[in-house]
Amino acid sequence: MTKTGKAHETELDRVLDRNRRDRGRLVQILREAQAIEGWIPPETVTAIAQGLGMAIGEVESTLEFYSFFYRRPRGDYVVLFSDNITDRMLGNQAIFEHMARRFGVARGEVSPDGLVSLDFTSCTGLCDQGPAILVNGIAIPKMTLRRADQIHDLIRSKVPVSDWPKDLFEIDHNIRRADMLLGSDFMPGSALKAAIAMGPEAFLTEVKRSNLRGRGGAGFTTGVKWEAAKKAQADERFIVCNADEGEPGTFKDRVLLQFYPERVFEGMALAGFVTGARHGLVYLRGEYLYLLAPLEEKLAELRAGRLLGRAIQGVEGFDFDIEIHMGAGAYICGEETALIESLEGKAGRPRIRPPFPVVCGYRNKPTVVNNVETLCKVTEIALQGGAGYEGFGTKQSTGTKILSVSGDCERPGIYEYPFGVRVGQVLDDCGARSPKAVQISGPAGTCLGIREFGRRIAFEDVPTAGAFMVFGEHRDMFAVAHNFAHFFAHESCGFCTPCRVGTAIQAKIMDKIAAGHATQYEMNELQHLHDVMRTGSHCGLGQTAGGAIADTIGKFRDDYEQKLARKDFEPAFDLDAALARARAVTGRDDADSHMLDHA
Repeated sequence: MTKTGKAHETELDRVLDRNRRDRGRLVQILREAQAIEGWIPPETVTAIAQGLGMAIGEVESTLEFYSFFYRRPRGDYVVLFSDNITDRMLGNQAIFEHMARRFGVARGEVSPDGLVSLDFTSCTGLCDQGPAILVNGIAIPKMTLRRADQIHDLIRSKVPVSDWPKDLFEIDHNIRRADMLLGSDFMPGSALKAAIAMGPEAFLTEVKRSNLRGRGGAGFTTGVKWEAAKKAQADERFIVCNADEGEPGTFKDRVLLQFYPERVFEGMALAGFVTGARHGLVYLRGEYLYLLAPLEEKLAELRAGRLLGRAIQGVEGFDFDIEIHMGAGAYICGEETALIESLEGKAGRPRIRPPFPVVCGYRNKPTVVNNVETLCKVTEIALQGGAGYEGFGTKQSTGTKILSVSGDCERPGIYEYPFGVRVGQVLDDCGARSPKAVQISGPAGTCLGIREFGRRIAFEDVPTAGAFMVFGEHRDMFAVAHNFAHFFAHESCGFCTPCRVGTAIQAKIMDKIAAGHATQYEMNELQHLHDVMRTGSHCGLGQTAGGAIADTIGKFRDDYEQKLARKDFEPAFDLDAALARARAVTGRDDADSHMLDHA
């Protein structure tokens, strides 16, 4: 039920005051304002704009950008099914349709009684234990028809989600192979103690000696990034943890945040120690809302132990604390400058670079943006030293890499290997039987066929942010690429024409192939689109959006060819059928009122 009058105004005022009426916290304010009544009505937008001293259009720009902000009423229970390709392989479509029938509600609609909304969302970071859903932001893995019926009955009975059976929400870490990071015992504070004993300059030297490269996919050298921020002329610096793990097939950061949070936070404090930053921000993706409360508890615990806050471990002048910002459903915010824009309360569109964040980032101050896994690895360097860390992996790719393995295998989950591991070994270890292909680094990455399973996971061969999706010999690789095409069309931020238009056209062509109306003409157009997006797009999303399609056409062309119409060209749009309404209105049905081929 919508709240009105003074009660609503009072709650909204509390939200604004809690966020210091800081327009840079607009995303957080909108998220909390939406929680008041489940959506954001026009009067709330006006009140927020007035409370922050902003134009209504500025608030609208941010509100419209994020998929988890709602402009019209939703159900009391918002159920979102993950629609990643691995969820589809595990039967999410049938479960969705079953639940929709039971509730009598169509996709994207609200039930007549206002009780429930049902829709799809992008990957929820639970690819190893799908199909997965979110109910009012809380994740439920391992969906089955039986679980769907159980959830239906709980919603019909109006049981609060907080009172649902706890076994519904149990999420396993599924750590199948542990190495340097996952297999070590870690005492909170031990890495800080070691770094403090060295001093900031000496510890930075160790980080550079380790040749640690970022684990978010780009592979930029961590020590060089920290040094650039340290040397930048400024009165304030920031450390940002990129926990916007939105790449389908990737879930390693979720495991680290859920089961190893102290290592993430200690890594951020180490970055602050080196660079002189006093403030850290964790950008947590909206799909991980259920991790917020336990992470806040961990932060409070670390502050109580003097591992965060003022005078860390009794060292005067070493002040560093962390706050968590929630995302609101935008894949593009995994790109570091888009993430910074979102942290500043704006739509998450990538910035033009230079300047780079290490010089001009969050609030125009030097900002280090590191991935969750990267920050965990920093604690290893503090304890082992740069030379010890460098002894693992390969020369250009030191240390270990955590892989999120999902798809057609017996043991999906988390695997940690020294860099240089063969793709074939990972397939053997996870129990992949007769694999046809592996998609490395998600839809934006590389598709490998069986002849390439001897290649190695390393920056000098096959780099990856961590996704390792396995497809068995029975899989249609066109269907995989089709899913990816719609993912990119949905997630394009719309900033630049090559990506905004290119991803939409790409998805339509893939739809045309799936419907059996495409020809070799469309196959050629897909390659042309890939070239245009790769060379003309503003950021990595558009530049890589056609990669999986190009890879699968090159390596699994038969999966496309068998769907093609045997003509030179077949239009996807039936102009004559589109004129049927006009004929009915005018009362004509003669030959001249039809679009006929008289040739």
